[in-house]
Amino acid sequence: MPDDTILLARDGIRLALDGTGAVATITLCNPAKRNAQTPALWQALTEAGRLLPGTVRVAVLRAEGPSFSAGLDRQAFTPEGFDGGPSFLALGRGDAAELDATIAAYQQAFTWWRRTDLITVAAVQGHAIGAGFQLALACDLRVCADDVQFAMRETSLGLVPDLTGTKPLAELVGYARALEICVTGRVVHAEEAERTGLANAVVPAAELDAAVADLTAALLGPPRDAVNETKALLRTALTHTEPEQYAAERAAQGRRLRDLAGAAE
Repeated sequence: MPDDTILLARDGIRLALDGTGAVATITLCNPAKRNAQTPALWQALTEAGRLLPGTVRVAVLRAEGPSFSAGLDRQAFTPEGFDGGPSFLALGRGDAAELDATIAAYQQAFTWWRRTDLITVAAVQGHAIGAGFQLALACDLRVCADDVQFAMRETSLGLVPDLTGTKPLAELVGYARALEICVTGRVVHAEEAERTGLANAVVPAAELDAAVADLTAALLGPPRDAVNETKALLRTALTHTEPEQYAAERAAQGRRLRDLAGAAE
């Protein structure tokens, strides 16, 4: 099999495409800072989503080092902020519309993982704190090492989780548990993560890459169109009324049967 092709490498991430073109791997690659997140990293993640070729069926998110991501780089709250961008304190003093647009741009790094034309898998080890927790939640599936530690620490800073993590968290664990996790900022360890549905699987840390590879192979097994239609149906299942969902199922199955009939001619 041909070697992986690097499509992007900047600002703490690396995007690689495997030799088949079906699997993309996005790696957080700043282990010296525990993969702390910055606006530049979010811009790179957004670009990675745009660069994915149409051949990609599975996108794997992983991280180098002992921590998946320790969350937001605290330099955001210093007066000087980051090179090439304002500090968060300066944003808070600025125009409300500009602040809203800036946060919306940051959120784009977290939204493309839910596209219905691919399945996204997060391989999570060690700390996944704040923005790191929300990035793991952005993916469809999470395979976790047994040392994983999820936590939302935004409220302790006087903030809220604003990187699209509140909806998937509440959907996975329920409103009451999601509220308690976010407000207390406590750590969710591997056993609880698997029991409550945050983790699809928990494995020893040394087996994380192999477990993700096995899951990826299984996800590539069924025909792509059937997988994409199924993902789309499940994404609307909790918001549609029963008649709406039944109609969506009929329409999707109609498309599949017509495609199968056409292929058999």
